[in-house]
Amino acid sequence: MINALRVERKMWLTTVHNTHNHDLNPMKSRFFRCNREVSDSVKRVLDTNDLAGIQLNKSYESLVVGVDGFENLPFLEKDCCNYIDKARHLRLGAGGAGSLQDYFMRMQYKNNGFFALMDLDDEGRLKNIFWADPRSRAVYQYFGDIVTFDTTYLTNRYGMSFAPFVGVNHHGQSILLRAGLISSEDTETFTWLFQTWLQCMDGIAPMAIITDQDRATKNTIATVFPETRHRLCLWHILKKVSEKLGSYAAYRSGLKTRLMKCVYDTQTIEEFEKCWAKFINTYDLHENPWLKSLYAACEHWVPVFLKEHFWAGMSTTQRSESMNAFFDGYVHLKTNLKEFVDQFDNALNKKIENENHAEFQSFSQVIPCVSRSPIEKKFQELYTNAKFREVQQQVIGVLDLNPYLLTSNGVMKSYLVKDEVRIEEFSKMVTYSVDFHEEDCNAKCSCGLFQMRGYCVGIFWPYSNLTV
Repeated sequence: MINALRVERKMWLTTVHNTHNHDLNPMKSRFFRCNREVSDSVKRVLDTNDLAGIQLNKSYESLVVGVDGFENLPFLEKDCCNYIDKARHLRLGAGGAGSLQDYFMRMQYKNNGFFALMDLDDEGRLKNIFWADPRSRAVYQYFGDIVTFDTTYLTNRYGMSFAPFVGVNHHGQSILLRAGLISSEDTETFTWLFQTWLQCMDGIAPMAIITDQDRATKNTIATVFPETRHRLCLWHILKKVSEKLGSYAAYRSGLKTRLMKCVYDTQTIEEFEKCWAKFINTYDLHENPWLKSLYAACEHWVPVFLKEHFWAGMSTTQRSESMNAFFDGYVHLKTNLKEFVDQFDNALNKKIENENHAEFQSFSQVIPCVSRSPIEKKFQELYTNAKFREVQQQVIGVLDLNPYLLTSNGVMKSYLVKDEVRIEEFSKMVTYSVDFHEEDCNAKCSCGLFQMRGYCVGIFWPYSNLTV
């Protein structure tokens, strides 16, 4: 061990203990805190890139490239991270945390149902924000069964990510069940956000939540929402296929098609297991780490594992992304915190107006039935116009079915039906089995769409001629 003092830019050794000492290595001296310094010119680069929305790790990598290696930089990536963290808080200024706190206090004074919470660090600096108006809290009671959560849309000038909770209403429209602004995307931050959400919504957790494939989110949901079903966004997973598997020679000669067949064409868990094993063996993918991680989490994203549960027709976080896009033109990277909340409410008011217009149309207009089916008539009476149009597509689809009786056991009958389904830009014929109990009029289709979204052409067929 060596103790030294710095005097007039020189190091003076004061004591030297050779016991259990290691050989000196000048190449590692740059890791000592006393030898690390972020220069003013580098700070300007970091500030500029941060305001432009460039991720810190990318800024650091560009600095490394500029000096031909890590060993030539007089600082570490964590030094840059610490600087940017402080710089972001210094930028708050006018329109920042103070103005936002005043605004929240005024809103809570006007309405006891307004909820807001600001999370501060040990030095009193703003870390995270969550707020919800009374309408959002009330809407959650009706449409909060299934929510999507996504943080990829916008990071504002303070490095805070927009984190919306999005659901779907009885018109099939995306609805914002409220949102937060968070300073990082780690387990600690997500825990604060989800616990705050739970507090705001009177302790009522959603039945199910859809997120991207993020370990911090997964861990937090398991802790804060232990009874909530967690589904991973299918679109986010499958869009990585070319990145993760594109280097394989067989990618363009059937590999991707076989993977999609496992995901979309299997109707039982046993079928999926066999299909996946054959896929892995055929292309010798046993050691692919990405596929290993996907298989370990298959019950959270493969449709066959999820089709017994209601998902309001959602399998991806694109509801969140479409809601995010709705705020384009209202908020942007340089919007300050107070402006963000104001513009957020302006955009939300326009969304509410669209919902009110859809409500008026359902109240004032009646969509005529396309058949004489009594069950279609019943849906016409009960459903909003937007959802009834979706039902009518199933009613029309019944005309194209050619059911084949498989088995008949008293009042229980099983049929084989073929239906044309569309996946992305492709369409194909798929075979399903439909079980129908003639006595209690219960029907079940192997596609699982009725459980997941509330309607299915296979289910409509046996009911089409029944008196409701």
